Amino acid sequence: MVAYAALRELIPVFPVYALLFTDAGLSTGQVSTLFVIWSATHVVLEVPSGAWADTVSRRRLLVGASAIYGGCFALWSAVPTYLAFAGGFVLWGLSSSLVSGTYEAYVYDHLYARQRQDSYRGVIAAGQTGALVLNLVATAAAAPIVALGGLTGAGWASVAVCVAATVLALWLPPDAPRSHVDPDADPEDPGLSYPGMLRAGLRESLHPSVARAVLLAAGVPAFLAFDEYFGLLAHDLDVPLTVVPLLVALTVAAQAVGAALAPRLPMHRLGPVLVVAGLLVAAGAAVQRPAGFVAVAAGYGALQAAIVVAETDLQHRIHGAARATVTSVSGLLSDVGAIALYAFVAVGSGVASMAALVTVLALVVVALGLVGARAYPATWRKETGSPGRS
Repeated sequence: MVAYAALRELIPVFPVYALLFTDAGLSTGQVSTLFVIWSATHVVLEVPSGAWADTVSRRRLLVGASAIYGGCFALWSAVPTYLAFAGGFVLWGLSSSLVSGTYEAYVYDHLYARQRQDSYRGVIAAGQTGALVLNLVATAAAAPIVALGGLTGAGWASVAVCVAATVLALWLPPDAPRSHVDPDADPEDPGLSYPGMLRAGLRESLHPSVARAVLLAAGVPAFLAFDEYFGLLAHDLDVPLTVVPLLVALTVAAQAVGAALAPRLPMHRLGPVLVVAGLLVAAGAAVQRPAGFVAVAAGYGALQAAIVVAETDLQHRIHGAARATVTSVSGLLSDVGAIALYAFVAVGSGVASMAALVTVLALVVVALGLVGARAYPATWRKETGSPGRS
């Protein structure tokens, strides 16, 4: 399970796909439209795919998601045109939607069946740590791969990784019995149908206790989206171009450390951790010095740990059969938050520096920690088991 989550980030084309697009003759505006297509696909399919994962085999969806993921990079490499790039992003968005919610529910149900659901945070943290480490490996491997096979070589290498992930998914154990679902329930029960699961998931997402967890698990990851601008933030420091990727890599390494340490973070400390994370990122960006990236990285690592804790709390609070649907609702809201962040930067970049914009966004994280600590005391109290509903 952990290896499956990690392997999705061992994609050598990640650091260079923008170059692949421009090398094919696309303008900056056309590249931007590709990102819009990607985001829109994921937003539209996020919740419907979650409900699907609550009605069919989740393992099969994970297998299909890996194959579709590889289809994206194969299309890019074989036919480097705008339409192929757009089609690839649709496939990528579909793949991400199939995994989102499905993987978390698949893991939780396996642990629940063994009465080990308290281990969920550790398993998810291990997967995220592995993914971040492999992301660094892919970034480092991209240069020699491109030197040997060009930009399309990085694309085909990414296809090979997806084939390996598909094979790995085939080896995953079959679905465990669904948590909180009667094993003797009639499969033809309308409540277990796709429309029934979709309604059940949306209904549970509105339950006061679950809704708070959904919003928290969505809000914290949304702020990870500003890592897309760390390259620009580093570039504005007037450091040599070769230093920029090293500063960005520092933040990724800190995320890996944060994910690894997440199992040790008590749930009741989540609010203070968010406050500290926001202050570190804000201070690091505001000083506008290369050394400030140490603080930015530390804050980003703390933010990654907070994400694992928030997502774990959400899984503990879901008590119905539509686990993947509820998780996907959180994913949808996170996507919407990220899009709002992009819009803020797009508008604000005309009147403020990147350092100022990142500082403002980091202070919003501080506010989230302060407000959440007051509105969410049940989630952050000391406990080792499921927090239940309040």
